[in-house]
Amino acid sequence: MKIKRYANVLGMVAAGALALSACGSDANAPQGGGQNSGAPAPTGTAPVECGGKQALTAEGSSAQKGAMEAFIAAYRQQCQGQQLAYTPSGSGNGVKQFIAAQVDIGGSDSALKEDKGEVEKAAERCGGNPAWNLPLVFGPIAVVHKVEGVTDLALNGEVLAKIFSGGIKKWNDPAIAALNSGVTLPDTDITVVYRADESGTTDNFQKYLVAAGKGAWTKDDGKTFNGGVGQGAQGSAGVAEAVAAGNGAIGYVEWSYAQDKNLAMAKLDSGSGPVELTAESGGKAIDAATISGEGNDLRLDLEALYASNAPGAYPLVLATYEIVCSKGYDADTTKAVKAFLTTAATTGQASLVEAGYLPLPQEFQTKLLTAIKAIA
Repeated sequence: MKIKRYANVLGMVAAGALALSACGSDANAPQGGGQNSGAPAPTGTAPVECGGKQALTAEGSSAQKGAMEAFIAAYRQQCQGQQLAYTPSGSGNGVKQFIAAQVDIGGSDSALKEDKGEVEKAAERCGGNPAWNLPLVFGPIAVVHKVEGVTDLALNGEVLAKIFSGGIKKWNDPAIAALNSGVTLPDTDITVVYRADESGTTDNFQKYLVAAGKGAWTKDDGKTFNGGVGQGAQGSAGVAEAVAAGNGAIGYVEWSYAQDKNLAMAKLDSGSGPVELTAESGGKAIDAATISGEGNDLRLDLEALYASNAPGAYPLVLATYEIVCSKGYDADTTKAVKAFLTTAATTGQASLVEAGYLPLPQEFQTKLLTAIKAIA
């Protein structure tokens, strides 16, 4: 039994990763970069015991496709001859295929749902053992805007809820001005740009408006935009292009799209002051996230995350999960699954910022490694 130990090696993965795009949305995303591309990956390490099943399979969320490509590249480098094939068919398919034992790992932008029978069915697939939800991939959602003469803009959940439901129609509205002392805001109409297609990004953005909007968002969440105002655009690429093309526009896209188009990104003020979107501020939000699952089932309390006012934290972060059996794999699959996940949670984090994702902060990385080690 050969155990390979590795140190933290930043920059060893040079995967041509694709940027974060919501489930069922853009298959191809721009490569990110920009001012935050040099942010460090976490420093925690863990032993990787290579071997076992040579060709793992995984399927699900397209939101994590780029991150999975980076993880697969790191896994191949760490464990020569080992492979994992990932099919980005969407979260729903990922859960179904995992429950049906057609893949070793399911990828989903939400944890298994008890009210839909997914928790029970997944446990059956795992030989009567619980399936665990391991949030391995995080990507921030940027609130992008184009307002002539305004580059430094702060907004909060309540104001955003009113903008995206039509309650605030002008950029010089007193509610916006109150958050931007000293900034000259024009008497320009606000044009809301939203995802016209069903999107996990839209779902998480609307969940944020519910949690942080102080009652101002009276619409539902979900993958379809429910604000009732503005103009739709196809995919995050379409939203980014529409915002870039029109003065007075505002929209929401994954971080890498904002970087790729060099769009202005609003700071979010959750009550502890305006916070710029950076790898560090996104990492603080992840660190402040509450785990609602038990033991090593690391399902997140998204409502608490989005409503958080932790100082210096940018809370508008989309999480995607790897769904795995806590027990119930055969010995070879167990060994390979643990090797892949351990690599993904350590050296696989090195190139994520360039692809528009957030590297795991140290404390959260430790929780994940503890859970991965406990897979039996």
